[in-house]
Amino acid sequence: MKRAKISLRELLSDITPEERAEARLSFQISNRLDFLMKEKGLSKKQLADAIGKRPSEITRWLSGEHNFTISTLAMLSSFFGQPIISVQVSQIIK
Repeated sequence: MKRAKISLRELLSDITPEERAEARLSFQISNRLDFLMKEKGLSKKQLADAIGKRPSEITRWLSGEHNFTISTLAMLSSFFGQPIISVQVSQIIK
């Protein structure tokens, strides 16, 4: 069997800074959701039932690869009574 001679550094060099930032944010959101679920003692099924989703959707959310909508993030923030993400505005455009 032939082995690939591509280093991890070479593989990662093909990823743009935007893709890295997107992946980082996605995993931060899924980690936050996992933390809040554990804090409330909720399983995937319990969360899914409480918000009208399927457990498989919660699994996708926790995978770190889901592209959350603002609507979903707002709904989750409301459900948990805590922000899922926070946005800092450094300048306000007038």
